[in-house]
Amino acid sequence: MGTPEFPNLGKHCSVGDCRQIDFLPFTCDRCDLVFCLQHRSYTTHQCPNANLKDVTVLICPLCAKGVRLNPSEDPNITWDTHVNTDCDPSNYQKVTKKKKCPVPGCRETLTFSNTIRCKDCTKEHCLKHRFGPDHKCPGPIKVDSGFPFVNMLRRSQKAETRSNSSKNSSSSWWSSSLTNLKSSAEAGMQKLSIATSEAIQKAKDGISQNSSSSSSSSELVEACVHCPARFSTVGALIEHVEKSHQANQQPSRGRVTIDVCPKCSKGFRDPVLLVEHVEREHGGTSKA
Repeated sequence: MGTPEFPNLGKHCSVGDCRQIDFLPFTCDRCDLVFCLQHRSYTTHQCPNANLKDVTVLICPLCAKGVRLNPSEDPNITWDTHVNTDCDPSNYQKVTKKKKCPVPGCRETLTFSNTIRCKDCTKEHCLKHRFGPDHKCPGPIKVDSGFPFVNMLRRSQKAETRSNSSKNSSSSWWSSSLTNLKSSAEAGMQKLSIATSEAIQKAKDGISQNSSSSSSSSELVEACVHCPARFSTVGALIEHVEKSHQANQQPSRGRVTIDVCPKCSKGFRDPVLLVEHVEREHGGTSKA
């Protein structure tokens, strides 16, 4: 084989029936034998290790995971090992069932790049049905009658943004919702004005009653020291004392009646002197 210049040039084919000398032989990467051009493929020289580097993967019907078959191992053993160690049936729902657009007749699968969440109904739709009229959006939540002013501000802001962004896609639902919003706002303002007027009227009535009771009590400032009677003037008090108390009090022998000032506790034998003392020293009132 070869030539004097290249003594190692060329090799015989490893196939027994061929044994042809080839100056450019092919070495099989599975069995490491030399073959000629005709027998270089795995099939033609019947390579025993042809499937040594094959990659065969089976999809598990329980967990939807890929199971790689080992060429040097029995497929049944490989399957039993996967079922006992790595198989998770809960993963099947995550892999097979994917989100789709909820619009009837649309089979678009929702992914990260084509998913839009509606701000009114909070549902996810595809790009084709992202607008409210396209997916028959029921609209925002109805206005709560207990808190009309908070919802009115939010709905008015949403209506302004929608009118500026898409004037051509407005429908009859938006006009009806705005009408209901205005009517509820007017009703709330009317209730607030009525409640405010009633509170002001009650406050005025309470002030008038307090003022009338205080004025009536302030008119009777002179109190009698012998009985609970009260009088508006000092003259009426003196007349009451002379008629009611001095006529009933008969001077006894050896006993002296002393009248005491209710403010400074000073005693007087004559009630007239007591009245004069009160007018002079205490400003004309005997209220303690």
